[in-house]
Amino acid sequence: MHPGSLPPAALFALVATALLFDFLNGMHDSSNSIATVVSTRVLRPITAVFWAAFFNFIAFLVFGLHVANTVGNGLVMHGVIDARVVFGALAGAIAWNVITWIFGIPSSSSHALIGGLVGSAMAKAGPAAIHWSGLDTVAAAILLSPLIGFLLAVGLVLATAWLSLRETPFAADRRYRVLQLVSSSLLSLGHGGNDAQKTMGIITVLLVSQGRLHGGFHVPLWVVLSCQAAMALGTFSGGWRIVRTVGSRITDLKPIQGFCAETGGALALFGATWLGVPVSTTHTVIGAVVGVGAARRTSAVRWGIARSIVVAWVVTLPASAAVGALCFWLAGLAR
Repeated sequence: MHPGSLPPAALFALVATALLFDFLNGMHDSSNSIATVVSTRVLRPITAVFWAAFFNFIAFLVFGLHVANTVGNGLVMHGVIDARVVFGALAGAIAWNVITWIFGIPSSSSHALIGGLVGSAMAKAGPAAIHWSGLDTVAAAILLSPLIGFLLAVGLVLATAWLSLRETPFAADRRYRVLQLVSSSLLSLGHGGNDAQKTMGIITVLLVSQGRLHGGFHVPLWVVLSCQAAMALGTFSGGWRIVRTVGSRITDLKPIQGFCAETGGALALFGATWLGVPVSTTHTVIGAVVGVGAARRTSAVRWGIARSIVVAWVVTLPASAAVGALCFWLAGLAR
């Protein structure tokens, strides 16, 4: 048996906790990939859930597992990670997810998990436990992903407006209802290619720390499939509170605007995923939604709601890191 390894039942419980986080991620974040297509009434909610779940599920076939490798290898020193650190990371992320879900705040599950991991690792080994260059990349993505989503969405609004100059509003609406099926599938694909992989990375690095994975760092197929399934089930179970915030409370959307927001968000997610950068679907989609609203007119955006969302973004990393460190400490007391 690997030195310091957990009994099989305890390891199973910790993997189950990771999948619980993925389920909550589905409740919290995956809803963003269907918010616009539901709010524009292109798809019914149940149909949109299954549509999103399918493209979430197949995303690893398109993008590979670059983000999972970044989370597993690029943030915390391998020698630091053990079962207690992983528990602290998951507990910090789950606590923050539940708090923000209760209040309907679309914060980032991705950054909650990263914050929990960093806080738990630092509680064990101090600042030397962290790959700071990797964390700097994540911090930069917090700022850049919504900005890139915003700019891409604004550009698409201008382009589609020019292309639709000679069309009647009815014809344009009908065309973009069809195109929004394409854009929503691309957004779900981008979401599955980035968000679902964070938990894969956490479970894989846990298996490595327990001596349960041989042949170098790689994500087993059962980890991929179980994480994708947990996220899809979470989307089906409870994402509607945040769907309403993203899809209608920030700005009112029509199919042409929904198409631009989804396509802008998807393009930003594709770029980040191919680069192996763990970004937030929430940040990216909301940046794109604000972009399409602002392109229409600045007063079309409910800036008070947008500001409260930004505040949640800013505090997510430190708050989840603090809870992760606390849970690491409490796990030590319970030993």
